Amino acid sequence: MGNVHVLEHPLIQHKLTFIRNAETGTKEFRELVDEVSTLMAFEITRKLPVREVNVQTPVREAKSYVLAGKKLGLIPILRAGLGMVDGVLKLIPAAKVGHVGFYRDPETLEPIEYYVKLPSDVHERELIVIDPMLATGGSAAAAIDALKKRGAKNIKLMCLVGAPEGVEKITQEHPDVDIYLAALDEGLNEKSYIVPGMGDAGDRLFGTK
Repeated sequence: MGNVHVLEHPLIQHKLTFIRNAETGTKEFRELVDEVSTLMAFEITRKLPVREVNVQTPVREAKSYVLAGKKLGLIPILRAGLGMVDGVLKLIPAAKVGHVGFYRDPETLEPIEYYVKLPSDVHERELIVIDPMLATGGSAAAAIDALKKRGAKNIKLMCLVGAPEGVEKITQEHPDVDIYLAALDEGLNEKSYIVPGMGDAGDRLFGTK
């Protein structure tokens, strides 16, 4: 699984412990997800290309660097992905944000697209699809499909916690997409919840059941 990156930074792992904790309340959970999202964004953007420029400091002119290459776009999967967007935008405030939404067909259990709103220049951007959990991989794969159908060519997937089943689905269906996780967990239970996971991220972020 060469395109799977588990981000083992100590601060990410420390904060993820409290995200997992069932005793963590909505406010703290939301804040921790925001903080980990910022830390993950730092790691994901580590290899962005830069170009050299000249800048006038108060002392003298100096050679320095600015980002080069493709512009960035963030694509949260509704609704839980919304909880991670602001954390990423703290580092990349110029990124444009699109949204994709799916509901699960009650009979086939397949994700059905109900909302897609993307930047008009999606084909020119490096896109980061965002969702706290990569469980079966169905929603993430469908989101990537939706982006590719609309011209996207450069896509990354960013999740807090993933299961091997979801990772396998993405690597098989979208081998060109790099996956970034804070943790790769054991697997899925009979309800397709990640084990040990962190419960339902959407419910914990928004205080619903």
